[in-house]
Amino acid sequence: MADRERFAELAMEHMDSLYGAAIRMTRNPADAEDLVQETYLKAYRAFDSFAEGTNLKAWLYRILTNTYINAYRARRRRPEQSDIEDIEDLYLYRRLGGLEAAQAGRSAEEEVLEHLTDDQVKGAIESLPDQFRLAVLLADVEGFSYKEIAEITGVPIGTVMSRLHRGRRALQKALAEYGLERGLVPTQGG
Repeated sequence: MADRERFAELAMEHMDSLYGAAIRMTRNPADAEDLVQETYLKAYRAFDSFAEGTNLKAWLYRILTNTYINAYRARRRRPEQSDIEDIEDLYLYRRLGGLEAAQAGRSAEEEVLEHLTDDQVKGAIESLPDQFRLAVLLADVEGFSYKEIAEITGVPIGTVMSRLHRGRRALQKALAEYGLERGLVPTQGG
C-alpha cells in the first residue's frame, strides 16, 4: 500500500505534461489517453525498479516514448484524424516565443510563425520523420535536456543532438518554404 501511495504522490503530478506529449505523438486525443493510461500502468508495475532521487519525469517519458514506439506506430496506417486542439500547446508556446526567444529577440522563423495557422505548423511538425519529430517535441516543447532525451529515447547524446539539429532544420525549411510560397518572407534576391 505504501508503494501505491508513493507512486501516486510522485507520478501523478506529471500526468498533464505526459498527456500533452502523448497527444503530440499520437495526434489523436483517444489514442493519447490510451497511451498515458498504458504508461502509468507500466510505470506502476515497474515502480520498484525506479531509483528514488533520479529524474522521475524523464523515467516516465521514457516509458511513454517506448510504449508509443512499440505499440502505436502500426496505427499510423489508418486515416489520420486532425483536431486543431492537437497542437494548441505547441502553437501557444511558439506564439509566446518560449523563454529563450524572449531573451534573444525574434527570429525569422518566429516572424513567419506569426502568420501561420495551427494546421500549417502542425503539418510541418507532422512532416518530420518520427525520430526527428520526437527529438524536437521532447526538446522544444517539453523542455528536456539532451541528456534527458537520450535517457528517454535510449540513444546516445550525440544521436539526440544530430536528430534535434536535423529535425529543427527540416522544420525550419518546411516553414520557410511555406512562408515563401505565401509571400510572408522576402525571397533571397529581393
